[in-house]
Amino acid sequence: MGHRLSKIYTRTGDDGTTGLGDGSRIAKNTPRMEVIGSIDELNSLLGLLQAELPPDDVYREILSAIQHDLFDLGGELSIPGHQLLTDERVDWLEQRLDEINQDLPPLKNFILPGGNKAGSWCHYARAVSRRTERTMVSLKQTEDTNESGNRYLNRLSDLLFVMARSLVRRDNGEEILWQQREKS
Repeated sequence: MGHRLSKIYTRTGDDGTTGLGDGSRIAKNTPRMEVIGSIDELNSLLGLLQAELPPDDVYREILSAIQHDLFDLGGELSIPGHQLLTDERVDWLEQRLDEINQDLPPLKNFILPGGNKAGSWCHYARAVSRRTERTMVSLKQTEDTNESGNRYLNRLSDLLFVMARSLVRRDNGEEILWQQREKS
């Protein structure tokens, strides 16, 4: 692969537009760009989460694969009508989700984000994943989107939830249970 970015700034976006992979230009605040921006933010959070894990941690490998999938999803959104993410990747996510969840006790109450630093980053990434999914749903109301991408984001928030639970327990931390306050 040749050099893709020889110059970082181009000044072409100074007017509030950005270029898509098909050569068209759109406003930076369109629903499509909101999804792409949320995917980028989520990908960055997954990088922070990985930095909290030991180098040989199996979750790092999973998170790295997810980062590549998210980059593919952002890439396909930058070229309207293009599809990179497939249902096979959704299946892969579901398999990781089942593997991680099998060792966790059933939930009897809601839990609050926290427990340890890695678990907290995971919960934060989960929340951003859900927002990203909502922005994808908004885009879908006006444009065709890849159904695999929608399903992927939905499963990803579930995976990040069980991963957060696992990370807290793995470090002998305790999940913080939500306590409903008595009505006064």
